[in-house]
Amino acid sequence: MKKTIQNILSQEDLNFLLTNRIPRNTLTRFIGWFSQIENPVVAYISIQIWKFFSALDLSEAKNQSFKSMHACFTRELKPHARPINQDSRYLVSPCDALIGASGKVSNGEIFQAKGFPYALNDLIPNKSLALSYEGCEYVTLRLTSSMYHRFHAPAAMQIKKITYISGDTWNVNPIALKRIERLFCKNERAVIECELNHSNEGIEKSILTLVPVAAILVASIRLHCINVLLHLGYQGPQEITCDASVKRGEELGWFQHGSTIIVFAPENYQLLSSLNLGDNIHMGEALFEYSK
Repeated sequence: MKKTIQNILSQEDLNFLLTNRIPRNTLTRFIGWFSQIENPVVAYISIQIWKFFSALDLSEAKNQSFKSMHACFTRELKPHARPINQDSRYLVSPCDALIGASGKVSNGEIFQAKGFPYALNDLIPNKSLALSYEGCEYVTLRLTSSMYHRFHAPAAMQIKKITYISGDTWNVNPIALKRIERLFCKNERAVIECELNHSNEGIEKSILTLVPVAAILVASIRLHCINVLLHLGYQGPQEITCDASVKRGEELGWFQHGSTIIVFAPENYQLLSSLNLGDNIHMGEALFEYSK
């Protein structure tokens, strides 16, 4: 038993060293360039290596051949592969993911992992927005490398503003989250402020916030509502005004690889009690329920 524990610890140490104690930004930029090489041989070999190291399943992909590794990373799915829960009492998951930390914002803090709290206004630079979520619920959704990497609207809503924060590219896997304090606050990210469309539903106007967080090999976020690619070389402006109306389940954008989205639900929404840490959820499935 002692040897087993030591082996697990050493594997974790090795994983952390290999994915963090390296020139993260340089490697991320290189992979960003390499993944977009449009050569069928390079693409095929790269995808086969990717399959060898992960549970990559392309059976739901709209296309079965890819001109580059990037095209595979950002693949679309077949129509109706992800049914969207249309019940307006629910906010649906914006992406395929594993359920990570969740709970209520308390004293301005949330958790990235057990025993690792961080201040919400370190993650969200808009202090009044961060303060407005006191007592509200949140959930961290972790995308693995083999998952579908596009993300969608949790409800019918209006995207009002996007704040881009350049940063580092730490790995966001559970091993790193248990070792690096305030990790999400260090990494590159975008804060997407959205006003839910509750017309004719008798529900008060409310703000939902999505925070896509980039990571090693993933430092590029594409949003359809703005004509700009958010990446390590993007210099400004930090705040991008927006007024885009989107439908429930409509595609918002994508990561270049797997990463994390933190969802902050408005007041009176609760995470489904059936969801637990580590559960797998698909885009379009119910995530939060209106409880008033």
